Amino acid sequence: METRNQTDVSEFLLLGLTDDPELQPFIFLLFLSMYLVTVLGNLLIILAVSSDSHLHTPMYFFLSNLSFTDICISTTTMPKMLVNIQAHNQSITYRGCLIQICFALVFASLENFLLAVMAYDRYVAICYPLRYTVIMNPQLCVLLILLSLFISAVIGLLHSLMALRLSFCKDLEIPHFFCELPQVIKLACSDTLINNILIYSVAGLFGGVLLSGIIFSYIQIVSSVLRMPSLGAKLKAFSTCGSHLLVVSLFYMTGFGVYISFIVNDSSKKSAVASVMYLVVPQMMNPFIYSLRNRDIKGALKKLNSGLHSFLCLYDEAK
Repeated sequence: METRNQTDVSEFLLLGLTDDPELQPFIFLLFLSMYLVTVLGNLLIILAVSSDSHLHTPMYFFLSNLSFTDICISTTTMPKMLVNIQAHNQSITYRGCLIQICFALVFASLENFLLAVMAYDRYVAICYPLRYTVIMNPQLCVLLILLSLFISAVIGLLHSLMALRLSFCKDLEIPHFFCELPQVIKLACSDTLINNILIYSVAGLFGGVLLSGIIFSYIQIVSSVLRMPSLGAKLKAFSTCGSHLLVVSLFYMTGFGVYISFIVNDSSKKSAVASVMYLVVPQMMNPFIYSLRNRDIKGALKKLNSGLHSFLCLYDEAK
């Protein structure tokens, strides 16, 4: 195969989920709807938390950051796909591809960290309720967010810089709807050993350390709850963790599904569909999970709706 240095590469081709032109309008409408639902749903969560003083607690502070991260993940990947479908153009520039890789990794990593931080928050709240406000003070909450963002940014930049050293073959077609790092590495004709080692090391960090931390937190939570004498106290404790546990399960189950699909499937198209389940579905479902299962969020959303209705009424009267 003829190789091309990275400086000679001008663009990649994103083949998307299907090459059937008759399905493109359906895919466009489906993903546009999913993107709008994701953005609007997570924006409502952020507005509800910021507008209700009763929700100015560590748990909802982390939730609003999670919602913001969900918006960023979807915005990194989906708009470019929608533009390409509408313009009947599959290309993405080399620089744009690297930027997309970087931001997708940053925000996907940040989501992993936030889920672990939220699990720790629930662990402290249930296992050490009398010391909760002392341990989870505002300074620690902000520090945890900044530290998570810093590590995520380092991971994204490191992967992107390592991708810069790759040389590519003539075939620059990515069988995906966005520039996913493993798919880009597959196109390289130069040695990718270091890149693959880095990928597996970071996956080990998230799968080994962060997920283990989440599991440990919930083992301690369940142990503490079972020792509670009152059934009402047990149900209340479990209800505060239910939404987060569902979000964690959805995120990691879809993530493991993508990983397994890479191993057992030779079809890149099937892997692309599996990635949709990881990078699109959890971000869209998170607002529904929290708003439907959390009484405080429901109340805040009702207040937000009432306030918006009152504002519109005053605006109509002023006109």
